[in-house]
Amino acid sequence: MPDRADGAGAPQPGRLRQTEIYVTGAGGKRPLVPVAPDALERRAARRMRREAAAYIIGGAGSEHTMAANRAAFERRHLSPHVLNDVSVRDLSVELFGRTHRAPVLLAPIGVLEMAHPLADRAVARAAAREGIGYVLSNQASVAMEDCAAEMGDTPRWFQLYWSSDDEVVRSLVSRAENCGCEAIVVTLDTTLLGWRPRDLDLAYLPFMRGLGLAQYLSDPVFRSKIPASPPETGFRPRGAGILSTALSLRRKGREHGLTMQQMRAAVAHFTATYSRPDLNWSDIARLREMTKLPILLKGLRRADDAALAVKHGVDGIIVSNHGGRQVDGEAATLDMLPAVVAAAGAMPVLLDSGVRSGADIAKALALGARAVLLGRPYVYGLALAGEGGVCEVIRNIVAEFDLTLALCGLTRAADLDRRCLIET
Repeated sequence: MPDRADGAGAPQPGRLRQTEIYVTGAGGKRPLVPVAPDALERRAARRMRREAAAYIIGGAGSEHTMAANRAAFERRHLSPHVLNDVSVRDLSVELFGRTHRAPVLLAPIGVLEMAHPLADRAVARAAAREGIGYVLSNQASVAMEDCAAEMGDTPRWFQLYWSSDDEVVRSLVSRAENCGCEAIVVTLDTTLLGWRPRDLDLAYLPFMRGLGLAQYLSDPVFRSKIPASPPETGFRPRGAGILSTALSLRRKGREHGLTMQQMRAAVAHFTATYSRPDLNWSDIARLREMTKLPILLKGLRRADDAALAVKHGVDGIIVSNHGGRQVDGEAATLDMLPAVVAAAGAMPVLLDSGVRSGADIAKALALGARAVLLGRPYVYGLALAGEGGVCEVIRNIVAEFDLTLALCGLTRAADLDRRCLIET
């Protein structure tokens, strides 16, 4: 019986992607980006400037959490069934009334202009082409409205970093609603910036150069609060990098209709207000008053916090350690997932951090995740080949998940459970 998607016998994602690669390869064409995850990262690292590679690839401290995220997947082994009819498969998952074609969304990653000039716009186009949801970043290089215009009816959510200025928060949430976002994802693990040696060794933070601030510089409330001149910090930039920083600020200012002085003040105002170290559960109740959209908490890792999320009427949880970029030495998200799922009850739980393959998706779903967020790999595709590179990364991971599901003897993503795993 042929591998098919419906009665017409159309091939499903795994076979379709294999056929695309092998048939075009017969004419000498090769994939735009490496298929193997490690090769993809290595080639992208060579392509990006060292500051961009450090910011995107690096993690907190000695990067033990990054290593733990991967080790957790490697300790779990799939246990396939055989002699089941797997010719027709259903990869779909329902989240908040929307059916997603596969249990994967693109994670919010900021400052994508460091990887490619089209940045978030290219990712939005790729997500639309592939029919995969995209969580728009609070620290984007392209305003959310411009990304939404590229996506049509493709599902999109908005990531919220809760500023110390509630008026800016309200404005961002309102804009997200107005441009068709279907959920608000509150990121909890960046109330302070983690200790990141790769960035510190280069003394490089992209926001100081006006990068990754498109949501703010396009926001009328934020713009209305830009001071006439930047406040005195007690520190002054020194060295040969002053010129490149000035040029970056001037370029970003022209994009947003701001003078150099205004850009310097805008960066200083962002730096002073972007984080909320005093964020607490009462703020979640206030967010509920600001929006009717589903609210997900990203960065929740503990079962007791999951129980509190249920108590406070949250709609979903994303188990994440920010890809190992915030706390060095904490547990892997996959290790924390089962306890969070148990405490969350009927609430959907998604997994973020460390996902690199379709097999990883299968393992996360087997441990109770409803879906996963894919992060760094699509940025590597962006760095190497722009929109086309992101498309290929999406196709590859969905194709591998489709084939993994079939080769495990299953026909529905929803059938993955702990019986499909052997843990060592």
